[in-house]
Amino acid sequence: MIQLETELEGKKAYFGEARGLAKQFGLSMCGSWEYDGAFFDAVLHRENGETIYLRMPFHVLEGILDRNDAFIEFGTPFVIKHVVHIGLDKDENSLLAATGLNQFQEPLDKDGYIRDKTKWEEAGEDVSNEFARAIVDVRNKSIS
Repeated sequence: MIQLETELEGKKAYFGEARGLAKQFGLSMCGSWEYDGAFFDAVLHRENGETIYLRMPFHVLEGILDRNDAFIEFGTPFVIKHVVHIGLDKDENSLLAATGLNQFQEPLDKDGYIRDKTKWEEAGEDVSNEFARAIVDVRNKSIS
């Protein structure tokens, strides 16, 4: 994992606005979210069973996440590499995988070694900073 130094950390916005902008930047909300926080993800690189992601964490300051008016704050973005098995499993779940029923295979390595860290650090920082500049920062909103 590579933590990034960007303009995004500490930015506050409404979830609906941030989600709309995220789509424009090729980001999508991570599938494993909670009502008090989640990640926007972007695929920076994919080859064979390896994927390098940019992850932008955020948490809810007010409201709940599935509502556009939830007020959120961004944390420190990071780059992570997932390595997944791209063949058939050789265990008791093989039939499920072969028939397509086991679509949520665990990564072999959730935080794999990242070659050329500088390249991916710069790519992640560029996207994070552009995204941060596009968000209308709502710093003066009072939290009840």
